[in-house]
Amino acid sequence: MNAFEYFQMNFLVKKRQYDALREFFFLKRPAKQVAHKYGYTESAFYSLTRDFRNFIKQDMQEDFFFKSKPKGRKKRAIKELDDIIITHRKHNFSVEEIVAITNAMGYDVTYGYVYSLLRKEGFARLHRRSELEKKEIEPIKIKAPETCALEFKPEKFHSTSTGLLIFLPIIKKYGLDNIIANSSYPETSVVNRMSSILSFVALKASNIKRYSKDDLWCMDRGMGLFSGLNVLPKAAWFSSYSSRVTSDMNRSFLRALHNIWTENNLLSDTSNLDFTTIPYWGNDDHLENNWSGKRNKALPSMLAVLAQDPDSGIIDYGHCNVMHNNEPEVVLEYLDFYKRDGAGELRYLVFDSKFTSYENLSKLDDDGVNFITIRRRGKNLVESIKNKSFKKIRIEASGLKKRLLKVVDERITLKGYIDFQTGKKKEIRQITITGNGKIKPGFVILNDFEIPVEKVVRKYARRWLVEKGISQQIEFFHLNRVTSSMVIKVDFDFVMTILTHNLYRLFALELERYSHFTAERIYEKFIVNKGDVEINETEIVVMLKKKRDLPLILETMQLYKEFTYAWLDNLPLSFQASSSS
Repeated sequence: MNAFEYFQMNFLVKKRQYDALREFFFLKRPAKQVAHKYGYTESAFYSLTRDFRNFIKQDMQEDFFFKSKPKGRKKRAIKELDDIIITHRKHNFSVEEIVAITNAMGYDVTYGYVYSLLRKEGFARLHRRSELEKKEIEPIKIKAPETCALEFKPEKFHSTSTGLLIFLPIIKKYGLDNIIANSSYPETSVVNRMSSILSFVALKASNIKRYSKDDLWCMDRGMGLFSGLNVLPKAAWFSSYSSRVTSDMNRSFLRALHNIWTENNLLSDTSNLDFTTIPYWGNDDHLENNWSGKRNKALPSMLAVLAQDPDSGIIDYGHCNVMHNNEPEVVLEYLDFYKRDGAGELRYLVFDSKFTSYENLSKLDDDGVNFITIRRRGKNLVESIKNKSFKKIRIEASGLKKRLLKVVDERITLKGYIDFQTGKKKEIRQITITGNGKIKPGFVILNDFEIPVEKVVRKYARRWLVEKGISQQIEFFHLNRVTSSMVIKVDFDFVMTILTHNLYRLFALELERYSHFTAERIYEKFIVNKGDVEINETEIVVMLKKKRDLPLILETMQLYKEFTYAWLDNLPLSFQASSSS
């Protein structure tokens, strides 16, 4: 049936009466003609006109033909909604959180309604709570809606995670959406590949500790919108998804990201490499013991390696499948990874003394790769420099200050550092550094005999950035709170952590003055923000709550107002300041 056929119908009694009376009173047609057209006898039609005249003379409370839909919610729906609001407030959920939960359940709820109800029921205002107090809220079992692709029909909803949407222009700018869409990661008929990966990123970027239980995050519409879904999938889905991922998928994904970093000049000529320990607190029979600096002891754990650029802070490489027997070969694996597609120009590898063997240092030298590392310091080595002549140098330090150090620059030979063609020992450069506040001197060894001593010290000093990055991985991205003992599943989680870490770095670089901020500080200063989202036919409007740094966010997001997002129905994002704080 089409619209024309609908208006031709006259078998509905009320509709036939309306059409007949309209022609008689409004179009001034003869009663006999109208009665014949609509199947009435003349007497029956005159009776109908009489009844209508009598109705018009009365004080009309409702229309003769059309009933108005009663305003407000049905009584039963009101009671159900009120019970939900009161139950959640008893568990110390805030008004904003209750609005987000009820919106996810399909109720059209405003702040005013929730506030008025709670006030009427005698609830006092919640005291200002710290993040720790919020995370210790008494758990309540919430029946979250089923996850599905967002329909992008006109609607408006509240979210406690609207700040998360700030990352979407960054993803689009660097083409990370194409990398995800063209990856080999699995997908389902309900949640496609893009939505799957962005769901993991949404949780990582939102400082969610673990996925072991359904929490408020699986009710938040803003986090769902980030991934192109109504809400994020439940905890069981995340575990099931990672079970379908292989190591090859992770490696190819990291290689594609490596090409993106290279194309955008985000990788310098130096890579800092280091290991980190990821402990597991369950059945650990198949895991090796590795030293954990945070726990100050050896633990059954997975040993992970990562490579970070000292200038941009981008983590270029990482995996969790390092065993004791292949630990020295990791540096060569990274070199193969870096040079596989011929992208980038790697000149220096910087790592600590136990990262690899002297034999592998010889292989790096043969491949034309410069390295800077620390020599393992022993008692005899420290004694050997007592009678040597030190040279004083000044090194740039933080705050435009200079630091005075004493160095000895010399050439030495090491056991295992050989020329493979002749089998003879090769010379290696050793720079002994003291006066740096440590009790014992440091011994830097490298194969570049031309670089000035000052630059060597600066390059190795910046290696501490990778340890700072590892600390962020552990503290903010909760790398030490893995939920599985399966190395492959942890490896996938590690790759998602690397992707999210790099999103934070890219966003920090956009802000210039805040490029040195850690992920945690960026999160607290810019990403934590509540607000409303309005989806219409032409755009998605994100209304962020007023904060001190909101003008900077709006100014930055304005640069990307023309971007459209394939997983968001090809709609642009418009970031605006909300009228309330």
